Amino acid sequence: MPLLIYGTLLLKRPLPTDKQQQLFPGIVYQRDARKSPRTLMVHIVTIDLTAPGIKLLVTPGNTINKNEFAARTTSEFVREFNLQLAINGSFFYPFREYPPDSYPKPGDPVRVEGQVISDGKSYAPPKSKNYSVLCISKLLQAQIYQNRCPLGTSEGIAGREILLKEGKPAVLGDNTDEKLLYPRTAVAIDKSGKTLWLIIVDGRQRFYSEGVTLAELTTIIQELGADSALNLDGGGSTTLVVANNNKLRVLNSPIQTRMPTRQRAIANHLGIYAFPVDK
Repeated sequence: MPLLIYGTLLLKRPLPTDKQQQLFPGIVYQRDARKSPRTLMVHIVTIDLTAPGIKLLVTPGNTINKNEFAARTTSEFVREFNLQLAINGSFFYPFREYPPDSYPKPGDPVRVEGQVISDGKSYAPPKSKNYSVLCISKLLQAQIYQNRCPLGTSEGIAGREILLKEGKPAVLGDNTDEKLLYPRTAVAIDKSGKTLWLIIVDGRQRFYSEGVTLAELTTIIQELGADSALNLDGGGSTTLVVANNNKLRVLNSPIQTRMPTRQRAIANHLGIYAFPVDK
């Protein structure tokens, strides 16, 4: 029975083929099945922030304890706020992966690492300079800053490493995690701050997608022509969800507790509102 369940989950994964599709006006999705440097499934969403109907939303925190968030899966976040698209967001704690003691489950309290701003309200004041932030202004211009967003920021979501700066790879530290093959999530912007890329690479799934190092992730982002990029939480958190005509689809293959297509409850997310595609 366990093998049957596992096999069923494998069949739910997106096909390992290339695909490009306009999801919404101003939003294009690309799936890239690669064989080098190893078997990889790369998912890229290109967002024109000047397109009509585009609006961003970062998961709001607890209004009483602003450092606290209620854990949700990415699909739950999309449903709750009636979004069209979302990815997982910031690094968070506490976290334990292996059942029966895994944590968090949906609704459990968690805290994020780095600054979070949702609808102009700051929910997690930065306590460390080790976490940089994607900041979206009220005029929908995106910038990546170290530590904190400027005043007047509408949405802000923290990651850890800046991967690209002025189009060139940033100098990464000697953290062991940077050299391991992980599922990865990142955001990138062009020089004008008007194009936003969401980059997802699946991992921990042999013969399907084995994951990338941070240096390899940076190379993938450079191929897009991005000016700057930020690494968000990866591993079992890596998830990309789209909702169209009230139907949810997971566009990548998350892996939680070693189970493919299973989503992890996480602290926060980056969501997109968009107009439907004209038929």
